[in-house]
Amino acid sequence: MSKILLLGVDPLFAEKLNQLLAGHQLTSSESIEAPDLVVADVTRVEPTEIADAYPETPILGYAGHADPFSLRTAQEAGFDRVVDRTLLVESSEDLIAELTAD
Repeated sequence: MSKILLLGVDPLFAEKLNQLLAGHQLTSSESIEAPDLVVADVTRVEPTEIADAYPETPILGYAGHADPFSLRTAQEAGFDRVVDRTLLVESSEDLIAELTAD
């Protein structure tokens, strides 16, 4: 079980992720424990700030396929993986395992 910090994630989508990732602990930025992975909606956060705030933690960014600028910005900021939101939904467990070695 990984501790996954959600940043900038819409509450409705966070609920969907909670269902998809039931075997993991999803946390908010108020948690005092360091996360094993950060998942961020790159259209709702500043990617450079997130990369700077979590330099030792793998970061998975996502955005809609119609927003290549945000996806590219997150890649340039140093996110470990940046994917389309649909891919996150379809392959969430595989992406989590890839980034956390779980």
